[in-house]
Amino acid sequence: MRMISENIQAQMEKSSWIRKMFEKGAELKQKFGAESVFDFSLGNPDIPPPANTREILIELAGQLSQSLGMGYCPNAGLPVFRAALAEMLSKEQQAELQAAHVVVTCGAAGALTAFFRAVLEPGDEVITPAPYFVEYGAYCAHFGGLLRPVPSIAPAFQLDLEAIKGAVCEKTRVVLINSPNNPTGCIYSKEILQELGAWITKINGGRERPVYLVSDEPYRFLAYDGVEVPPVLPLTPFALVLGSFSKKLSIPGERVGYLVANPQMPDVRTLINAVTLTNRTLGFVNAPVIGQRMALQMLDAGVDIGIYQRRRDAMAAVLRGAGINFSMPAGAFYFFPEAPGGDDVQFVSALLQRNILAVPGTGFGYPGYFRLSFSVQEDVIQRSAPAFKEAVASYKLALSEIKKGVEK
Repeated sequence: MRMISENIQAQMEKSSWIRKMFEKGAELKQKFGAESVFDFSLGNPDIPPPANTREILIELAGQLSQSLGMGYCPNAGLPVFRAALAEMLSKEQQAELQAAHVVVTCGAAGALTAFFRAVLEPGDEVITPAPYFVEYGAYCAHFGGLLRPVPSIAPAFQLDLEAIKGAVCEKTRVVLINSPNNPTGCIYSKEILQELGAWITKINGGRERPVYLVSDEPYRFLAYDGVEVPPVLPLTPFALVLGSFSKKLSIPGERVGYLVANPQMPDVRTLINAVTLTNRTLGFVNAPVIGQRMALQMLDAGVDIGIYQRRRDAMAAVLRGAGINFSMPAGAFYFFPEAPGGDDVQFVSALLQRNILAVPGTGFGYPGYFRLSFSVQEDVIQRSAPAFKEAVASYKLALSEIKKGVEK
């Protein structure tokens, strides 16, 4: 008896790595105690929201009996919030934006899903650099789209522009980038992005249905060592940016995100109206009103980035001490190191033997590497150092024994 669709069955199988690690983590914590398990599998912000969040919530609660309602709001978001977002994003993206260019969504994921519903026809392709966020394939597959990954250039994971150009065909509808990147922490360079944007503008001159350049930016605020996250909207008239307040304000459960389109895009009003419609008809209806009002009052606020930087540096020290090769992440809160011996699945299994939870790069479309989230307490990172050393030493010894056996 087949209970679910083949499409969803395939998605469940492809996205199983993170789920497996989550379930294994729960099992290990129950068996050995949470303090003995080093869980680097999930990108769940654990830093407290900005200090004034409590006061803002109390203030909003006091307004419930006055002007603040809990009913539906316009599908594109509260007008005052859209206007404030447009002002903030005009500075961030170096573009002259108005509220009419912004749709408030249920997180960046809701923005991307609503956008795909608005522009994809069955058989359309979405090109994205690999490694990539594991849910991208599911988001476009819901509407008959096909994700087409293009490998980035290791070990820094910058875009392979020529490979992206070679992958574009008549079925291509979207080039989807994510910077700072999950899972690598890479920030794409301004020069490469400018070339990509200019090329998309050029090829769209001869197309009936344009190729959109979409930048998924929930980690935009989280860049280290003074590295700039280049604005994407000015790169081409066909650019859109997605973002959220989940990580910046550490409120992922509130599901407040946005989509903003380049005002120079041909017929941009039609696209914004379409996304507003799909935002409603996909069942989101509107982003949570309380979350919108919270974010409105905290547009200039953010969590303490210094905490993440200290965790990044601590994680780097642990990996160096264990002899694991990696590129230092310029942003986000992930490492994507090389798996010793090249088999990411086997090495992640070896880490599990020392109660370390990581996710194989295979789950992100890039075998041979593995992801570690350093969105965990700094003492957890530091206490994991002996376990990493032991895991690497025992794994390399096992590989050496296997090699000797083969040579005999």
